[in-house]
Amino acid sequence: MKIIIKSQGTLAIYEQIVNQLKNAIVTGELSVGEALPSIRSLASSLEVSVITTKRAYEVLEKEGLIRSVAGKGFYVCDNNKEYLKEKQLLSIEEHFSEVLLECKKIGLSQEEVIDMVSTLYSER
Repeated sequence: MKIIIKSQGTLAIYEQIVNQLKNAIVTGELSVGEALPSIRSLASSLEVSVITTKRAYEVLEKEGLIRSVAGKGFYVCDNNKEYLKEKQLLSIEEHFSEVLLECKKIGLSQEEVIDMVSTLYSER
């Protein structure tokens, strides 16, 4: 799994790490029980502070997505994959609501919006 940090991004570096790891868990790129890189190793490969990667892992651990095994490292948990997916769906719904409001403001019909979404979806 490759984590990409955008220095010009609007999210803090630790949030970028958290989001990309969450996505990797939901999509199955990281499987249940799989070991994550050590805090130091991840910090080194991303060229960020150890404190930054530690914070990202702490967030993921609080959410129950990863667990720490003393002396061994961090591992992907299996119990919250559906919860995480539900949270992501809620976030997508919120984004769609904002976009639909903008579409209504400029007078787009439902059919025009559906056509736009279909076209964009098939291009990706």
